Amino acid sequence: MLRLALVLKRHLPRLAGLAMIPLIRTLFWLARRLGTDRASRIGGRVVRTIGPFLPAHRTAMANLAAAFPDLDPAARRALAAQAWDNLGRTGAEYAHLHTLFDADASDPASQRMQVSGEGHFADLRDDGKPGLIFSAHLANWELPAICAARYGLDATAIFRPPNDAASARLVQEVRRQTMGGLAAAGQGAVFAMQGVVERGGHLGQLIDQHFTRGVVVEFFGRPVLVNPLLGKLARHYECPVHGVRVVRREGARFSLELTPPLDLPRDANGEIDVQGAMQAMTRVVEDWIRENPGQWLWMHRRWRPAMLPKPKAPAAPATEAAAPAA
Repeated sequence: MLRLALVLKRHLPRLAGLAMIPLIRTLFWLARRLGTDRASRIGGRVVRTIGPFLPAHRTAMANLAAAFPDLDPAARRALAAQAWDNLGRTGAEYAHLHTLFDADASDPASQRMQVSGEGHFADLRDDGKPGLIFSAHLANWELPAICAARYGLDATAIFRPPNDAASARLVQEVRRQTMGGLAAAGQGAVFAMQGVVERGGHLGQLIDQHFTRGVVVEFFGRPVLVNPLLGKLARHYECPVHGVRVVRREGARFSLELTPPLDLPRDANGEIDVQGAMQAMTRVVEDWIRENPGQWLWMHRRWRPAMLPKPKAPAAPATEAAAPAA
């Protein structure tokens, strides 16, 4: 019995993941049958209803209190409800990522995407140089990679696979149908990402989540850790860095904006300062969130003061040298 218990303990997570695959595929099939608008609306309604009862809701409320201390609790609850709604809509829209950019040019009502900064996409595509693009978990954060592919931009999106194996497999299938290159974050991924830039490609990354081995930047007035990869690549390759954001306008209709290249701070030697570059990018993300706070993923534990690097202890004063003998 003990051996059976050990075998079950070892394999139950994998078996549970396999059992989830048909369920998730059924939900995708149902979302596609409902159509884009109805699936998005129902997904938002369901998650907005159950979200406040989940443990992550406490994280969202704590984050909102940290970011907007002057807001009253009712206003924070309203923003949390909007964030849950957006998350539910984004999940339901996975089943329609392959069609969100499809539109009849002769019918303005059919066009779900408004893109600004098309000239910057063209510049990135045609300048013959590598480029870096940062983004955040705003609105439907999968759309920038799809937009890059539609504009013919040779871009690789860095993504973090879902913890659940079944979800990860299905999400990967959907992404490969609609996006360009993909690189899963993890051990050894940095070398693959460097290879993309060395070949003159373009790398996109979401930079608004905690990264344990990151550099310290200020976010909503408090220190956080951010992945320094884009700053390091910008310093090493001297390539332009753009930001891209998505705004949910109404239902499953969006605006997407690619910014001009950022003017990143440099050190005394004239090289891009990695920490300063990540702070500049994080400041842009903060401005985006302040404009549409109900569309950001507040459920993530962004502020983790216990994981910040400890200040170094001051060096002990040097002892005075002994006086020379007379």
